[in-house]
Amino acid sequence: MTAEAPELAGWVHAYSGKVRDLYVPAPVAGSHDDAATLDAAAALDTAEHLLVVASDRVSAYDVVLKPGIPGKGALLTQLSTWWFDQLDGVPNHLVDPTTASVSVPAAVRDRAMLVKPLDMYPVECVVRGYLVGSGWAEYRETGRVCGIELPAGLHDGDRLPEPIYTPAYKAPLGEHDENISFERTVELVGADVAAALRDTSLDIYRRASGVAEARGVVLADTKFEFGADRSTGELTLGDEVLTSDSSRFWDAASAAGTAGADSGSGAPGRGSRTDSFDKQIVRNWLSDNWDRTGTPPALPPEIVERTAARYRELIERLTAH
Repeated sequence: MTAEAPELAGWVHAYSGKVRDLYVPAPVAGSHDDAATLDAAAALDTAEHLLVVASDRVSAYDVVLKPGIPGKGALLTQLSTWWFDQLDGVPNHLVDPTTASVSVPAAVRDRAMLVKPLDMYPVECVVRGYLVGSGWAEYRETGRVCGIELPAGLHDGDRLPEPIYTPAYKAPLGEHDENISFERTVELVGADVAAALRDTSLDIYRRASGVAEARGVVLADTKFEFGADRSTGELTLGDEVLTSDSSRFWDAASAAGTAGADSGSGAPGRGSRTDSFDKQIVRNWLSDNWDRTGTPPALPPEIVERTAARYRELIERLTAH
């Protein structure tokens, strides 16, 4: 049990990622196993249900920072479940708690999702509508992003002519994720699955972008994680979806106001990250105060408070309609 993962009645902690804690159902009383002897990690392969609990931990540049963002776990869970509801026709891993044989503990009800386990693919399915972050860094060096050639003359924050799919290899905890080409994805998961991951990711991004745009928000980029349903093999959307942790959201009015700011760029629009609804506040502060070696400094209260406020504002904007 990690110091961050709470003990939950009826559940056994199996794994903790940078932000989420994963639990398997505790053995039924009188069964061969008990909670004290259960190999929880092994039980991930056989459990009928899993409990995914979003903590208040915050990560950037593949490290967990301190302190956390108060209320963040509940906000992310609320936003994920809202988006799952918007994506009709896209299979996801959520399980209706009212029909399940296990229950969600009251202590984490606002930040937990009851899900079915999937055979997860080792690919983060990144879709970019704007040139920013690691995509911008790669473009500056090569004129490409994950093997995709882009028009010359683009700038940081420019809107791309069309959204692009730029997968990343999902590295083990503590290691850095790695941008990869589509061809490398084929090597990892096979041609059919690789194509399905790409096509489904682009479709979800386009749909979500339209929803966000109607609410005055730009979805600059995002990442999805998929797995195969263990019973049917169906491609299924897992993990979180379209949250402030997994996506870059900008204020649409601010982004429009910076479009074409560089005369002659020819770009369809340049996004402003000043008015972001995501972790960019944290990333910016870290970039100014940490060289990415050793232990990162503690986030100051102002950065924590501003980030929490932006997370809350995004949910209000998206879900108020």
